Amino acid sequence: MSDVHRKVTTSHLSRDAYLYVRQSSLRQVFENVESTRRQYALRERAVALGWPTESIVVIDSDLGLSGADSDREGFQRLVADVGMGRAGIVLGLEVSRLARNSTDWHRLLEICALSETLILDEDGVYDPGDFNDRLLLGLKGQMSEAELHMMRVRMRGGILNAARRGELRIPLPVGLVYDPLGQVVLDPDAQVQHSVRLLFETFTRTGSANATVRHFNEQKLLFPYRPFGGPHKGELHWRALTTARTRRALHNPRYAGAYAFGRHRSRRRPGGGVVTRKVPRAEWTVLLRDAHPGYITWERFEQNERQLRDNDNAHADGEARRPAPREGPALLQGLAICGVCGRTMGVRYHQRKGGLQPYYVCHREGERTASSWCQSSIPGAAIDRRIGELLVKLMTPLTLEVALKVQDELAARAGEADRWRTQQVQRAREEANLARQRFMQTHPDNRMVADVLESEWNAKLRALDEAQVELERGRAEPGQGMDDEQRRRILALASDFPRLWNDPATPHRERKRMARLLIEDVTLTKATGSLGVRLRGGATRQLTWTRDPAANKTPGEVLAEIDRLLDDHTEGEVARILNECGYRTGRGLAFTPRRVEVVRQRHKVKSRYRRLRDRGLVGPGELAERLGVTGSTIQSWRKAGLLRAHVFCDAGFHLYEIPDPPPTKQLGVPYANRRPPTSNLVTNRTVEV
Repeated sequence: MSDVHRKVTTSHLSRDAYLYVRQSSLRQVFENVESTRRQYALRERAVALGWPTESIVVIDSDLGLSGADSDREGFQRLVADVGMGRAGIVLGLEVSRLARNSTDWHRLLEICALSETLILDEDGVYDPGDFNDRLLLGLKGQMSEAELHMMRVRMRGGILNAARRGELRIPLPVGLVYDPLGQVVLDPDAQVQHSVRLLFETFTRTGSANATVRHFNEQKLLFPYRPFGGPHKGELHWRALTTARTRRALHNPRYAGAYAFGRHRSRRRPGGGVVTRKVPRAEWTVLLRDAHPGYITWERFEQNERQLRDNDNAHADGEARRPAPREGPALLQGLAICGVCGRTMGVRYHQRKGGLQPYYVCHREGERTASSWCQSSIPGAAIDRRIGELLVKLMTPLTLEVALKVQDELAARAGEADRWRTQQVQRAREEANLARQRFMQTHPDNRMVADVLESEWNAKLRALDEAQVELERGRAEPGQGMDDEQRRRILALASDFPRLWNDPATPHRERKRMARLLIEDVTLTKATGSLGVRLRGGATRQLTWTRDPAANKTPGEVLAEIDRLLDDHTEGEVARILNECGYRTGRGLAFTPRRVEVVRQRHKVKSRYRRLRDRGLVGPGELAERLGVTGSTIQSWRKAGLLRAHVFCDAGFHLYEIPDPPPTKQLGVPYANRRPPTSNLVTNRTVEV
């Protein structure tokens, strides 16, 4: 004790004594009260060393926080006060109470040594400025960190052993619950089961998470939700379905009856907080298939994973992508492969003749490297027509099967939403009955409780009324049920697949989905006009395509009008007149001088210049040479109205009619004696014959 008192000096006693109290978790705070009591008892040690009670500062704001957590407010305050020289001694039951990592511990030792602050634990008082004491404190810090590591290893080992057997209880997604024996079973609530199955069935039908959410929102269907924590932990709630919840459900293997552990990895940030990332399936710690009942099969789960991966627009360029079918008319959207580089081709649409015309382009690598595109502007109309003819030929033997599937799918769609709404009405009715029973069982004199229960009963009745209205509205919508006439028409349409395929009422999305049932991909090569079709199962077909000659052909009446107008007008004037009359190009665009020129050259229509030359008109140079004058004289005579000239282009150039007689003879002036008498005529030479 004499050595202890020798370390405590008057300088130390003039400053405050800081007692740091910490427990690693809230459970320890409530259950391990003896450790907390021992830490607070260190105040008596400080009093025994000479510190008055009012000079002892207790920092216990970190109760419930781990010593490995770097974001401890109480510890930060302790370090700051020690660094500012306010502390004469720091008291802690043991090193593990102050810190569980070497970084925090050695930082505290360094600051205590610089500020001449002592450290006290159960074993004694230490001076961090003394080499031997600091060496001992450093060893204690390393032993504390090693102890924490061993504790984590033992806990992690137990968790992994239980997980490998599939016995570790982890939170389950909505639709799955633990029974009294700890086994995973389907949620006993029928509406919850129906909602989960409806989500997977809708995704299978639409092939898109966004389309699934859109279907739920359009039908005003809610999705179940059970909080994992908080005051409402485990309670059943109903919310609008979101894309994030849909994707989480589709990526969760528990719905396929598989037990999975280690799908995410977490690490602490240097400044505090935790970063969580997903890991590939090959790196999962545990994956046990058929561990419990599920809503879908494992094969269906893998198909959903592939579909979501294909729908992801952020896929790498080198990987094949097959996005979900969209509303555009491009039949090979997501199926077209570039015959030059092998990448998936994109789709571009142009407005032509009042509709969208698809064009297939391979642009991704060109845009990334600012280089030329592999293939651009491959017209899609002719290609889609060739693929459609192939599908009609392939599907003819399967017409009856397709008709039955179409009929079954339409019938299933009509009943899914109705069953969900019926279950919602049943649930609302049961809750209203329970609320009524609670209200009726209340003593009449207990008005405060009765008022609350009456309010709950009224709320449940309103919810029941809303559910019934929604059920009636859904059943009143067209298309929810099919009468005999509708079934007959559907069977008549579906029994002839060519008619179904070519029916204008068939949505583009449905055509694409039918195409994907048979086609794996199509390789396009613009230079050779070839189509390499790879069918499901590995069979291939080689086709050729030619651009539709009439796709962008200028109508005959427009050609005739251009031919007539060029007799008296330039191409710019012809374009203006055609636009005023409402004429358009073969692509449905307004005319410009350049487009008139292209049409004229493509269809070998004589230009205005050639027409005037055929009529005997000559250029200004030729006329000047014939009349023996300069070119400027020809221009002056034209401006004076002495020569007849005709504009042959939009730049204002002219061709001239040969005058007979020449302008000077018309005025009665000999060539050798007079210049052309015009009011603003200026010339620098005498004309001689």
